[in-house]
Amino acid sequence: MRFAHQSKKAIGMMWYDGGWGWGGWIFVAIFIVLFWALVIAGIVALVRYLTGSHHGHQVGLPSSGNSGWGGRRAEDLLSERFARGEIEEDEYKRRLALLREHR
Repeated sequence: MRFAHQSKKAIGMMWYDGGWGWGGWIFVAIFIVLFWALVIAGIVALVRYLTGSHHGHQVGLPSSGNSGWGGRRAEDLLSERFARGEIEEDEYKRRLALLREHR
């Protein structure tokens, strides 16, 4: 009889939740989800930083710098547009000549 009483007490202790009830389980579940979300976000941020994709600027868009185009020369922008096929060779040469004429 003494053994049966102790085993019931041990089983009761394993399932004892300290008075939190379901609130404790919900809190733990939310905490675990938030913890893993932060771990995954940290890994993604680290990978983006190490691969150099954290710069986030697009070619041809003005930056927040004082010069309006991030200090890049107009000839560089024109060369990039030509390289991407946005303008034809004749237009590239005409615009390049204009830029160099009005320096």
